[in-house]
Amino acid sequence: MAAKFIVFAACVASALAQYPAPAYKPAYSAPAYSAPAYPAPAYSAPKAYAPEPAYAPAPYNFEYSVDDPTTYDVKSQSEYSDGNGYVKGSYSLVEPDGSTRTVEYTADDYNGFNAVVKKEGGYAAPSYKAPSYSAPAYKPAYSAPAYSAPAYPAPAYSAPAYKPAYKPAY
Repeated sequence: MAAKFIVFAACVASALAQYPAPAYKPAYSAPAYSAPAYPAPAYSAPKAYAPEPAYAPAPYNFEYSVDDPTTYDVKSQSEYSDGNGYVKGSYSLVEPDGSTRTVEYTADDYNGFNAVVKKEGGYAAPSYKAPSYSAPAYKPAYSAPAYSAPAYPAPAYSAPAYKPAYKPAY
């Protein structure tokens, strides 16, 4: 495939090399433009941005909990904020293994978000005990056939005779 491409590229190159590129000569000269007759626009100074309004602190406190025996969805959350950037809260949920995960967190402008995660209860992992039986010993269903080694004569090679097919020049 590469050879076909190379042959094709060589044919195209030779076809293009036969004819020189035409010299372009414009029939007229480029037009000359004069400066615009209107004055440059005058822009006014940009207006200053309005300062961001300062709102009064808005503290809040909320909590909720869910205990659904049908879906086994058990969770709760509570959070408190002083309105000045400090937030403290916690949430908990029951995981599928029966353990309860509790997360207590705080957040502020200086320390950022910090959380402490605790996991309580749950099922212990089952212990594994290897089986106490031994595998049966292997017994072939039949005995292996006995073959005698084949009797071949040893190969006999004669040494080749060297005869040059041409006459040396020396």
